[in-house]
Amino acid sequence: MSSIALKALRDTQQQLLLRRWRGLVWLTGDAQDCKHRACSLWLALSAEAPLWVSGSDDVPPEVASQMLPIRKARQLLGSEHDLIVLDAVSPGAGFDPDAFGALSGTLRAGGLLILMTPEHWGTAPDADYARLAAYPWQAESLSSHYLARLARLLGESSRVIRWSAGESPQIPEWPMTREPAVLPDDPDCLTQDQADVVARLEALRRRRPLVITADRGRGKSAALGIACARRLAAGDTEILITAPRSSAVEPLFARLAALYPHGDRCGLAFYVNAGAVRFIAPDALCERVARGEAGGLGQCLLVDEAAAIPAALLGQWLAAFPRMAFATTVHGYEGAGRGFALRFRQRLEQHTPNWQAMTLSQPIRWALNDPLEMLTSQLLMLDAEPASPSYGKLRRIELSAAELSHDEPRLRAFFGLLVQAHYRTTPSDLRRLLDAPDTRLVALEDDNGPQAVMIVADEGGFSPELAEHVARGERRLRGHLLAQSLAAHAGERDALTARLRRVLRIAVHPQRRREGLGHWLVEAERELAAQQGIALLGASFGAEPGLMAFWRNEGMSSVRLGLARETSTGEHAVMVLTATSTQGQLLEQRLVQRFHRQLPGLLAFELRELVPEIATQLLAEAPSVSGSSLWHDSDVQDLHDVALANRDAAMSRPAIQALLCHCMRAGLYTPALALLVGWAFQGRSDNWLATRLGLTGARQVDAWRRKQLTELLGCAELSTC
Repeated sequence: MSSIALKALRDTQQQLLLRRWRGLVWLTGDAQDCKHRACSLWLALSAEAPLWVSGSDDVPPEVASQMLPIRKARQLLGSEHDLIVLDAVSPGAGFDPDAFGALSGTLRAGGLLILMTPEHWGTAPDADYARLAAYPWQAESLSSHYLARLARLLGESSRVIRWSAGESPQIPEWPMTREPAVLPDDPDCLTQDQADVVARLEALRRRRPLVITADRGRGKSAALGIACARRLAAGDTEILITAPRSSAVEPLFARLAALYPHGDRCGLAFYVNAGAVRFIAPDALCERVARGEAGGLGQCLLVDEAAAIPAALLGQWLAAFPRMAFATTVHGYEGAGRGFALRFRQRLEQHTPNWQAMTLSQPIRWALNDPLEMLTSQLLMLDAEPASPSYGKLRRIELSAAELSHDEPRLRAFFGLLVQAHYRTTPSDLRRLLDAPDTRLVALEDDNGPQAVMIVADEGGFSPELAEHVARGERRLRGHLLAQSLAAHAGERDALTARLRRVLRIAVHPQRRREGLGHWLVEAERELAAQQGIALLGASFGAEPGLMAFWRNEGMSSVRLGLARETSTGEHAVMVLTATSTQGQLLEQRLVQRFHRQLPGLLAFELRELVPEIATQLLAEAPSVSGSSLWHDSDVQDLHDVALANRDAAMSRPAIQALLCHCMRAGLYTPALALLVGWAFQGRSDNWLATRLGLTGARQVDAWRRKQLTELLGCAELSTC
């Protein structure tokens, strides 16, 4: 390789370092040529902490010791590098958008990210989308709307160092600007923004939670670590940290270790004298809070990457812990910060009206206007926002991935709606949006752009033989989540042989909700499915009261609930569906009956820790048995003996369960009813009831229970529930 080319790139790195910026070098060509040039540059730059990332084992021997499989890229959160080579050119290497986003955030000022790709990236004629579905990030020889879009943007950008095979590097003209140094008033902090946040975290007050938002690279996790150190020094004995993944809080622990070198790091806990900072996963935290054990967990809870956790769970923790702080990324693969702010603000206003907000805006690892940060944001669409809300005439349209990939404003608005509505949108979702096979993109839009969007995919249609193997647990299929789960977990073979349609995502502009736009999309899809011979229309999502109410209002029935909470969200997955054909009606009826036959037993055992409000909504869906009485005569007597006399309520549990089911089917939803469900169906103790109600002693709990049963019994007997 030319020494002139190497010198030009070394000079470029120095220019970037002077400006405290970072750059992207885009190498194109065949695999061996790209790796040869990248390896030469690797040796010439003599960078500290270089990293070669690939999905292929075929790497130059000079870099083998610094090679990282691409599947482990997200484990690098909190690490720092001066040079990263990302291999998207080798056969089988693939391009992982999440990995690209994670890696770009670990580069220090003056660092280079070298991206190696084929010369005609994403435009090969063989569109084998079946293979693309099975191996989503290892299909680089296939035609890809997503990759073609990346190549087009990289080719048009004035921030990219382009280096094609047989040519000299094309280096941009960097503007002569340099960020002035401003020293913070806190010696442990790197920016004044960070110092202000640390001071506020040190002074957290009861029932005044702090919400911290920042773009990536602003030092929010480090600020949490500094604040933890200060609070331990001030006498806190235990501080709890939670996040979707333990790796997200590594910068926090790293800062703790730097400030307390004599401390002891043990797994996901850090001990200093009599104090401790502990990480607890969201699902484990939910289970402890549900058992009424939050008081013993410590007085302070810090939530990092809060946008990737459902607002309903954050609300539960908000009620359980007197001192809390929520930190989240505004834009980025960690979660959708703006959607978090919109959804969670209402809960904060309702439960803690004196909450406070702070923003970290000054970058730490690099300077403002960093070329790589702006380029990464554009390529991965990290800053996608919905179109402006408008109230013109709406039209329902179907968009092809091809036209959407060439229409950046519409794509940005479409993806922006998904980001706002969902707490776990990642850069990989943008690739799935443009490349996933057998999906359809639907929107309600006016002249301003999309106001509501939906993504649907078809499932099922397999042979009876394959369905039998899946139902018996002998085969697993890629994709087909709804159909496969109902066959494997509910034992319903017809769910795989029939044709199902699943709503993957649905989103409405935050300022246009409750106008019926979501209903319009679902209803139109229901009619279309019926015309096309689809048996069932369904969806799968995290069990959250608001979402469950939406789908129930759309006429969908719950047919499966996951037995374990998802680690990252603390929620159980629920599946709902509705029939769109005669075949579907019979299948839906069997699935609903099977589910509700299993539900009471599951609530008593495997789902004992399920949030009672969710259990209440599920029980309310139970179908009534035509022609049967509400309960046996003996149940009525038992209920009177408990409600109006002194019989032990536990000895009349079946009668109480029957009364609660009747009232739920009649549409009576109260917080008291949910608590009674927790006691009657899930075996929650009187101590649990006392904690939730703020009562002391078994007598007060018993009196409350009898009072509630008396009111429900009177309502039921008068048929006014």
